[in-house]
Amino acid sequence: MSVLKAYNNITPTLGARVFVETSAVLYGDIHLGDDSSIWPLVAARGDVNHIRIGARSNIQDGTVLHVTRKSEDKPDGLPLLIGDDVTVGHKAMLHACSIGNRVLVGMGAIILDGAVVEDDVIIGAGTLVPPGKRLESGYLYVGSPVRQARPLTEKEKAFLPESADNYVRLKDEYLQQR
Repeated sequence: MSVLKAYNNITPTLGARVFVETSAVLYGDIHLGDDSSIWPLVAARGDVNHIRIGARSNIQDGTVLHVTRKSEDKPDGLPLLIGDDVTVGHKAMLHACSIGNRVLVGMGAIILDGAVVEDDVIIGAGTLVPPGKRLESGYLYVGSPVRQARPLTEKEKAFLPESADNYVRLKDEYLQQR
């Protein structure tokens, strides 16, 4: 049974060398960029809007991805946009937000409708990003609700693409074992 499920005759599409673990479920208008990976028990619904996940990004175990429908106050609704080289930690929830490139979303973090996370950001485990909040590039963010903790170190900035690369290698190992 396929983990890629149609909704309104739209089925998720995959770039090259993508890994989707068989316990994950992806519905509707979702596109996964090249070398991205979806890990166990991820639930993603591109039903009332679309989800786009960039190249070399990884969505870890138990994460929930969803979008916001069109409404009177949001005529286009809100999609979920995830950039390149993004690591989304276990059990995160991303709802109709925009995540830039080279971002690490900590385990159990919740990012809500209309929030914008710029490039080169680390979001600590358990952080709550309220609707419409913008997280500026180059910082560590923590807390519930989120607060800017401090600038990222050069070592932390270098780790962001390295984390994505580690998951590209891991998903390649999984693909070889299929």
